[in-house]
Amino acid sequence: MVHIYPFAAVKPADGKAQQIAAVPYDVVSAKEAREIITDQPLSFLRISRADALLPDTDPYADQVYSLSRTIFDEYLRDEIFVQESKPALYVYRVLHEGRSYTGLSCCVDCREYKSGVIHRHELTRYDKEEDRTRHIDTMNANTGPVVLLHLKNQEVATLLAEAAVGTPLMQVTAANGSIHQIYAIRDSQKIQKIVGTFASIPALYIADGHHRCKSALNVAERRIGTGISIPEETWHVMGVVFAEDEVKVHGYSRLLTTLGEYSPQSFLTALRAVATVSPFDAVDPAAYSITPKEHTPGLHIFHLYLEGKWYECAIQITGAVSRIDSLDVSVLQDQVLVPFLGITDSRGDARLQYLGGARPIRDLMAKVDSGEFVAAIAMQPVDVTTVCSIADEGGIMPPKSTWFEPKLLSGLLVHQLE
Repeated sequence: MVHIYPFAAVKPADGKAQQIAAVPYDVVSAKEAREIITDQPLSFLRISRADALLPDTDPYADQVYSLSRTIFDEYLRDEIFVQESKPALYVYRVLHEGRSYTGLSCCVDCREYKSGVIHRHELTRYDKEEDRTRHIDTMNANTGPVVLLHLKNQEVATLLAEAAVGTPLMQVTAANGSIHQIYAIRDSQKIQKIVGTFASIPALYIADGHHRCKSALNVAERRIGTGISIPEETWHVMGVVFAEDEVKVHGYSRLLTTLGEYSPQSFLTALRAVATVSPFDAVDPAAYSITPKEHTPGLHIFHLYLEGKWYECAIQITGAVSRIDSLDVSVLQDQVLVPFLGITDSRGDARLQYLGGARPIRDLMAKVDSGEFVAAIAMQPVDVTTVCSIADEGGIMPPKSTWFEPKLLSGLLVHQLE
């Protein structure tokens, strides 16, 4: 049984949403966030990425988190942000490239994340988890939503479609052209109907926001650990719940800061011991994914960008392995990153970084061409059914195995813990 809860959202004042709405904190660097803030002075990145305002300061310094809280309090004081008078549910709809994604913005219980009713499928990275724990704790709020999935449910779909009519509470256009609409559900009977419908759903699956969900649990447990009594609201974490067929999955690219003892050529030679490696010229830098040339079943395929050239790498599937071990990201980790580069900790090794899949290939290439990284690896997407099946089995995928769309904007809805 899944429990969802309405909440009294903090939201932009009328006419302010377009100026405040921002991309999620973790899809931009501090430099990119600073450039956005320069063009958009009220951007929510001032709160979610306050390190962008303190370029000469450790991004994990106490003053970074305290600045986030100071700016948030200023927005409330100056009525740039206002709080809803009563708890409500909200429909969050995204329109992009001819497709509509419709989900329910609500709170879920992070204790159900701990108990397994809310299924996780990826490990978190230590530094990112601690960062969001400190941010939520200092803000006393969830500033970005966890994106969750449920199996297809026609009754839920009907209820959300009925609620998302007329003029939305807010509508903004993101930099990528996607339109984001928020509709408020304030009628108590409609809220009870939706809450009751979700109670018949056996489980939810985290699609995006593993760090935000785990960090919300950390905050509640640490506060309990001090011996103080915390309000029920502190156990709640803000999410947007979509049906499984309402999302799209991209691959999650890998970036390497070093090839260790290898030169580019000797690395390619070593790679050929475990994979078929061939030059690949059919890459569209403006595209968001790479279509493999090799379509033979039974191959793990990834694309390597090294010294300005792309290579298609195919590793044969051998033997009976678990569903997790058969993932492309697992094969890459086990057969390339560990034996060749000694990267055994995909959660914490600084030599391995990540770039989300909903960015054009040219962004990945630029990271290498600039000299910031020595190589990039573009992965193929995992389908939603596989993700849910692994979660149902209690399996945990390697970190950054999936990149889900839609990517929701931050700053439109904020949930306060007290």
